[in-house]
Amino acid sequence: MTQPARSHASRSWRSNVDLRAAAWSMAAVVVLLVLVYLGSGGLKWFDAALAGYLVGVVLAVFATVYRYLIWIQRPPTAMLSRRGWQSFRRSGSRGKNVVGLGGLVVTNLLTQGFIRRRSTSRWAAHQLVFWGCILAAMVTFPLTFGWVHFESVGQTGGRYEAFLFGVGSGTFKAESVFGFTIFHLLNISAFLVIAGVVIFLYRRLGDPGALAVERAGDFAALAGLFAVSITGLFLTASSLWLEGQYYSFLNNLHALTVIVGLMYIPFGKLFHIFQRPANLGVKFYQDAGREGGGQTCRSCEQHFATQMQVADLKQILPELGFDYSDGAGNNWQDTCPACRRGQVALAQTARVGGFG
Repeated sequence: MTQPARSHASRSWRSNVDLRAAAWSMAAVVVLLVLVYLGSGGLKWFDAALAGYLVGVVLAVFATVYRYLIWIQRPPTAMLSRRGWQSFRRSGSRGKNVVGLGGLVVTNLLTQGFIRRRSTSRWAAHQLVFWGCILAAMVTFPLTFGWVHFESVGQTGGRYEAFLFGVGSGTFKAESVFGFTIFHLLNISAFLVIAGVVIFLYRRLGDPGALAVERAGDFAALAGLFAVSITGLFLTASSLWLEGQYYSFLNNLHALTVIVGLMYIPFGKLFHIFQRPANLGVKFYQDAGREGGGQTCRSCEQHFATQMQVADLKQILPELGFDYSDGAGNNWQDTCPACRRGQVALAQTARVGGFG
C-alpha cells in the first residue's frame, strides 16, 4: 500500500521542480567554486574562518539563478524579454541603441533618476542603500573567495601589501588615510546602509500614504539590511574599544545575519536587484512600438497604446487564463482604459437598476 504513495510523491516532487533551471543553477554553483579555487591559489589564500559565508553565497547563487530562470520563463516576462531584444537588435538602430543602453545603465541603475522624480528623500535612501551594498559586496565577496588578501611588509607591521588573485598590487601604510579607508570600507558601507534604512523608516512611518501600501516584506528587507550593518559595526567596536570582548559571539551573530540575508535575496523584495536590469529592454520596446503605430480605441477612437503592446496583450492574457475576446472578432483590449471604466460603471448601474 505504501509503494504507490511513494511513487506518487516522487512524481509530484519532480513535476514541481524545473529540472532545466536546476541544472543551470548547479552549473552556476560549479563555476563559482572553480573560480574560488583558482582565484585563491588552490585555496592557499582561502580563509577557513569565512567558510560559513561561502556556504551562504553558494546557496544564494543556486536559489537566485533558479528563481530568475523561472521568472524569466513566465509568459509576460518571456514576451517582454523577447520583444526587448528584438527591439534592441532591430535594423538601423543598433548603434543608437548601444549608446542608449549605456545611458540607461547610468540613469536607471546607477543614479536611479526615475526615483528622484517621485521623491528626493526616497531617492536619497535608495542611493545610500544601493551604494552601501555595492561597496560591501566589492569587499566581502573577494575576501570570502580568497581573491584578495593582505600581507605585512617588513618587521614593524606598519605597512601592508594587497594581493589580487595572488598578484601584488601595491603597498600602503596602515595608519595612513588610504590604509584607514581600506581597512574600514565595510564600516563605511554599514553607515551608508543604516542612513538609508533610517530615511526609509522615517518616510514610511511618517507618511500615511506610504504606510497604507506598506507590505510585511518591505520591513523585512530593511530589518535585514540594518541587522547586517549594525552587527558588523559591533565587531569593530569590540576590537577598538572593548579589547575584543564578546568578539566571538558578535562574529557568529554577524555571520548568521549575513547568511540569512543572502538566503533572503532570492525569496524576498531584494530579488528586484536582479529583475531591474531586465527592465532596461522596456525602453527599446516602447521605442519600437511607437514606430509601429498607435492603437485606436474602438469607442472614442483615440490612441491609447501601441499596436505592438496591444497585440502582445491579446496573445499573453489567454495564456494566463484571461481571454477578453467575445469570439466575434472583438476584444476588450481594443478599448482604452477610460472607456473601460465608463462601460464598467454603466454596466454596474444597469445591474442595480439605475443611478437613483
